[in-house]
Amino acid sequence: MNPKQLVRLSNLIGIISIVLLILWVFTFITIEVFGLKVFRENLTESFYMSILGILALMSGALIINIMFNLTRIAQKHNQDTELGKHSKKYGWILLASFPVLLLLLFGGDYLTSRKKEQVLVQSAKSIVETNSKKRAHLLNYSFDMEWIKETQEILDVLSKTDDNFPHVAILVKDSIYDEPAFLGFTDDYYYGIRKDSIPPHKRSYIRKTTQPERDYLNSVFEEGNEDYRYSSHDGRYELFYPVIKGDQRIVIYFSEYQRYGKIGS
Repeated sequence: MNPKQLVRLSNLIGIISIVLLILWVFTFITIEVFGLKVFRENLTESFYMSILGILALMSGALIINIMFNLTRIAQKHNQDTELGKHSKKYGWILLASFPVLLLLLFGGDYLTSRKKEQVLVQSAKSIVETNSKKRAHLLNYSFDMEWIKETQEILDVLSKTDDNFPHVAILVKDSIYDEPAFLGFTDDYYYGIRKDSIPPHKRSYIRKTTQPERDYLNSVFEEGNEDYRYSSHDGRYELFYPVIKGDQRIVIYFSEYQRYGKIGS
């Protein structure tokens, strides 16, 4: 390969590397700013490490250009003419790649969110449908040690049965000092219960909620709304799943944080 061909090759490698670097930075910024969860762990880590390969290509192209600098100058006129003919075409191709990348990233994040929604809904249904005795206990809410401990045991068994089982809580509507409040019960045996056997306090179980969440929960407990509420943002997935039988009503709440998406292997 003569010096002229080497210079052309190095220029091509340099241009490709610059384009890849621009697309890489654009993709990285989009993922970080919008909190997108698209690819599984292996693909995500490979994407982050690929920046080293891109920088290596750019460095190699630069070294070749320096080595054959005199030849590059001698051929400058011909190269500039050739590059000028194709620069506009390559520019349009580069611009067109940005919306395509956005579509792929947001589409992958959407698919990840939908898959997680299906998993959480199936987990909620398994609690409700697989054991009628447990379901009857959860629906028969009463703020006392017996109901709280048995609820904790049920949730503890569920969480230990499946490694992928998300954080789960049982939400109920009660009152504190004659004011309505939403209480949440988890599988934590000491949460809200003092070790000196003093009865638990309702305020230890108060569930912090946003206004949209309170509106939804009120629609369940006051109006009998049976639709579940699902939300996802920045890798955090939440599901409110109502269980209603006559006047007995609870909401099974799932929450899970996930660093990676579901696309890939």
